[in-house]
Amino acid sequence: MTEDDWTIPEITVAVDLAILTVQAGALQIMLVKRGIPPFEDELALPGGFLESTAEDLDSAAARELTEETGLRAEDLHLEQLKTYGGLDRDPRGRVVSVCYLAFTPNLPAPTAGGDAREAILTPVDDVLRPQATMAFDHKEIVADAVERARNKLEYTTLGAAFCAPEFTITDLRQVYEIVWGEKLDPRNFHRKITSVPGFLTPTGGRVTGHAGRPAALYRRGPATILHPAMLRT
Repeated sequence: MTEDDWTIPEITVAVDLAILTVQAGALQIMLVKRGIPPFEDELALPGGFLESTAEDLDSAAARELTEETGLRAEDLHLEQLKTYGGLDRDPRGRVVSVCYLAFTPNLPAPTAGGDAREAILTPVDDVLRPQATMAFDHKEIVADAVERARNKLEYTTLGAAFCAPEFTITDLRQVYEIVWGEKLDPRNFHRKITSVPGFLTPTGGRVTGHAGRPAALYRRGPATILHPAMLRT
């Protein structure tokens, strides 16, 4: 093929959102039930196509986040997860999707928009059951998003991104236990977390629990890295 015969392939670019939260004692993800073909009535991640050639990826992700959840990108942790470009991932044509991962403690009741019939929060364990199905390659994306979240908690301070603005060390430990799916020794966890400079900032406040003395309240500090890492078993 000569240069004169070659043309730029027609490829559509989309963004998808894997929005994770910890609610009702489970790691949950926001999904939508599609209202139109393809995959009508099947569960999918929220997202959509770029609106124009003038819209960049980060702007498209922020727009979809606000349209689907009412949240603003600047109010939560939002990062690129991975790019998905399988040849047969979308029956409508060649679609490359850039997935963004979001962590939030305060996901409001989701509302459907665009081509979605319904929006729901679903435990990731239900989504990743062997018999569960999703539209496109979104089940693979959910698995990647969950594993990224679990890895992030090992070597960064992003566990606090699942907590309210003020939280106890018990609240933070419960986030780790829910995301990792394993129980942690409370004393070892307390010692590890409080030994990391800048992970936690004391508020000076306390909250009364069900037993024992009132627990200290903290905010997320400026540190971003856990060193040494706190590894899953």
